[in-house]
Amino acid sequence: MSRIRFSTFPRTEPPPAFINEIVEVFRLHEPTICTITNAKGLTSDAVLTALGRDLQAIGFDVERSEGQVKPIRRPVFFGENGAPRLQYKIDSWHEEWKCGLEIEAGRAWLGNAVYRDLIQALVMVDLQYLVLAVPNGYRRKSLGRTVISGDYDYSCAVADALFGHSRVAMPYRLVVIGY
Repeated sequence: MSRIRFSTFPRTEPPPAFINEIVEVFRLHEPTICTITNAKGLTSDAVLTALGRDLQAIGFDVERSEGQVKPIRRPVFFGENGAPRLQYKIDSWHEEWKCGLEIEAGRAWLGNAVYRDLIQALVMVDLQYLVLAVPNGYRRKSLGRTVISGDYDYSCAVADALFGHSRVAMPYRLVVIGY
């Protein structure tokens, strides 16, 4: 049984039709990337590198491919002559699905990367779906003992608050994947 899991937000909408293709890519690489079964988790760059070729096969433009870094930037503001004036980097982008993919590792929760990703996605032009991949459990040392941070559960709790509250109207749909 796979330990790769996902939740979609808002919870009142069914998952997008394409989500199973993305989750399947994570499941194909589960032995390498799983933060539950592996004693030491990979960096987010290493996870993206592991998934890169298969993400490209389903139509994603991927920041890291075959050892090379090519930043993917999504526009936020346009300036003179229609040139992007402000852009944010994203790990992967699927033009047809209008879907951005961010993979986080060690700093997903403790380093507030989840919050940064949620906020930056708010203002990215054309983004309709954000897929946020975070560790199911991030292992770290604290006072000489191993502590596991439940990044997936924490990220889903924040998403529940944002997407379920009447004071907030999120302009995109979210998928949180725990790996």
